[in-house]
Amino acid sequence: MSLTYKNILVAVDGSTEAEWAFKKAIEIAKRNNAKIVLAHIIDTRTFATVEAYDRTIVERADKFATELMENYKKTALNAGVKEVTFTVEYGSPKVKIPKDIAKKYQVDLIICGATGLNAVERFLIGSVSEHIARHAACDVMIIRTEKDE
Repeated sequence: MSLTYKNILVAVDGSTEAEWAFKKAIEIAKRNNAKIVLAHIIDTRTFATVEAYDRTIVERADKFATELMENYKKTALNAGVKEVTFTVEYGSPKVKIPKDIAKKYQVDLIICGATGLNAVERFLIGSVSEHIARHAACDVMIIRTEKDE
């Protein structure tokens, strides 16, 4: 059993909790001399109704995601993480993160924020972080607090 992580996947969406997860991932990566893979999933379920009214929604979502990821990457590299990559994908974060992306990048730790959906959505469809924890083949760290608390 290894006590170090080499490939850390961080799920980010621009939320406060994702920011906390990202900051903790930087510290863990530096301690383990690990690579960080940043992942942002554009949830295609939201496009079904919105796209009928606004055809540029996909383009704007992609632009936002790429800018977000470039900023996260720059921050991690400036903080001392030696290798940082990112991926922006479309689909369900519940499936893409624990199954597709984790496998593709051979991650041994997934870090994500605890919340992101409102209480009604969590009740009806379940939280993304809960689904990741249940279906990932590697360790999962769910962040509930700020880094320095």
